[in-house]
Amino acid sequence: MTVDPRIEQAQLAYERSVFGGDGDALNTADQGLDAVEADLALARGRIVHARFLKDRVEDGRELELFERAARLYRQLGDVRGEGEALFWVGTFHQVVRDDTETALPAFTRSLDLATRADDRLTISYALRHLGFAEHMAGRLDAARARFEESTRLRRELGFLPGVAANLIGLAYLAAQQDRREEAAELLREAAESAGKAGADGVLRWVTEAREELGLPSEG
Repeated sequence: MTVDPRIEQAQLAYERSVFGGDGDALNTADQGLDAVEADLALARGRIVHARFLKDRVEDGRELELFERAARLYRQLGDVRGEGEALFWVGTFHQVVRDDTETALPAFTRSLDLATRADDRLTISYALRHLGFAEHMAGRLDAARARFEESTRLRRELGFLPGVAANLIGLAYLAAQQDRREEAAELLREAAESAGKAGADGVLRWVTEAREELGLPSEG
């Protein structure tokens, strides 16, 4: 099993301090371990969120994990990490708690930090969920603009499952604006992108969207 180099460095700092009388590396070791802890909290929070999406049962640890990650990244001056963690804080409130109003400041801050860090994947996620907020508020043109910009970034990154997911959102918007042919085409493209990526979960979303919107299935 490979050990994270930051943990190895902390062990070496301990030995140099205790056995060699050199404590200069302890602060650096603390920062490295804070970074490990932030990464672990973020990763564990995502696993908890995925379990919520599967079982639809809230786990109170999720928000604690994401908030801890954001706090540690902020203390470390890790703009990219903080932006990603704040996106997940917003996602918890919007998706788990169905509280978009509370989620919005986290999404907005996440978008700002991710833009500063040129983290295009997190930018695409923040834009997608801001698009959901616009949609729920009835601002369909603004929602479409958010989804389209998110989709553009995801195409650039080659993130096909994310492209497909966004196309489904755009299809709902098109149908709501009485552009049913466009909605059908968007779902066809979504299915194609999901199929290329082997994203069976997203393919199920396409099927569900066709049924909900009363659009014919392909084939």
